[in-house]
Amino acid sequence: MSTPQETVERALALSEADDCIVIVDEGSTANLRFAGNTLTTNGVARSSQLTVISVAGQGVGVVSRAAVRPDQLADVVAAADAAARDAQPSDDARPLIEGTSLDGWDREVEPTSIDIFRDFAPALGESFAAAETSGRKLYGFAEHIMTSTFVGSSTGLRLRHDQPTGRLELNAKSADMSRSAWTGVATRDFADVDVAALDASLAQRLEWSKRRVDLEAGRYETILPPTAVADLMIYLYWTAGARDAADGRTVFSRTGGGTRVGDRLSPLPVRLYSDPAYPGIECSPFVVAHASSREQSVFDNGARLGATDWIADGTLRNLLQTRHSAELTGLAATPQIDNLIMTGPEGGRSLEEMIASTERGLLLTCLWYIREVDPQTLLLTGLTRDGVYLVENGEVVGEVNNFRFNESPVDLLGRVAEVGASAQTLPREWNDYFTRTVMPAMRVPDFNMSTVSQAN
Repeated sequence: MSTPQETVERALALSEADDCIVIVDEGSTANLRFAGNTLTTNGVARSSQLTVISVAGQGVGVVSRAAVRPDQLADVVAAADAAARDAQPSDDARPLIEGTSLDGWDREVEPTSIDIFRDFAPALGESFAAAETSGRKLYGFAEHIMTSTFVGSSTGLRLRHDQPTGRLELNAKSADMSRSAWTGVATRDFADVDVAALDASLAQRLEWSKRRVDLEAGRYETILPPTAVADLMIYLYWTAGARDAADGRTVFSRTGGGTRVGDRLSPLPVRLYSDPAYPGIECSPFVVAHASSREQSVFDNGARLGATDWIADGTLRNLLQTRHSAELTGLAATPQIDNLIMTGPEGGRSLEEMIASTERGLLLTCLWYIREVDPQTLLLTGLTRDGVYLVENGEVVGEVNNFRFNESPVDLLGRVAEVGASAQTLPREWNDYFTRTVMPAMRVPDFNMSTVSQAN
């Protein structure tokens, strides 16, 4: 078997196109799954993906294949070359990024293994025992992924990034299965996961839910915890493409033409940004684009990434830009980055302090089944899940029924009454795709619970 580095070099040598980019992703996964206070399965897996991007004039051919053997490599490269020759000119065609390199290109790939759980698994077992004694059941899974990405080009790029991604989802149910609570965390290596503390928070929520209060649909003062804020802000981020905004398709389009960059979105000094070097949620410091879209361009592969404000001091500062869209809009090229951070005013309070200062309102656990209703306003709909709690005079007094909500994250930024302290969190809805987030809790005075949901 060839190493990823050898595959890159050989594929570049085989290409007869004007230019060529080769991306190799070497992945490995380890996981634990559990139900009813018992470990049910565990396993490890390996994967390899090769992407060859050939450029002929302004035509591009892209071919991706999994588990390519050395004797199949020439066929993959030839297919990409042929596709490039047959392609129509690409409107995002630009000169490839000139050769740069990062340290570590020649290092061997170090896959993850079940050993990543060496300290976590015993702690999980202790929580199983504690839950069994207290009459609750724990369900969920822990997963760790290591992806090593190698990007080489005919213009001299030799870039590598090793990305660890870990997540734990933990669900507790009462003995009669009538009450449920959820929590989750993102981690790079599971060394920082406090299972006992997570289990204690779930036990508290199950205790809260012993009293049931039925409420009608309506607008309620609502505290959104960091996980729910993450799901909403991730969707905002995903839809912040500059080309769509410039074409009048999204909430970031300015009436009469252009984008809303420079518009005030929130009365509070909210900051929403990405930073590849942010501690705990580090991500690739260069563009990796396996295919072109309205938000990314294969011609930008290897472009360096740095801290980028999307919203600063409550004002929209940047949108997702390729070099091509930046020329169309007259704005800076600001490619997508694989993490997202939100902060509010300095001195933001903890979630517990926000609850203690609430006269009457709702406390959510998380959001689920989020779908877009109207791109022009970014109106989203979805459901609450695994616990909506009534807060009165600073204390949680019971669990209420679930709701369907209808809200726009952009509109919410304009109505937010308080932004709490920020902390690393795991989005519930989008954690299959996006885990690296640092988010605050938010207080909204009139969150729209549009209908009562029968979901349990």
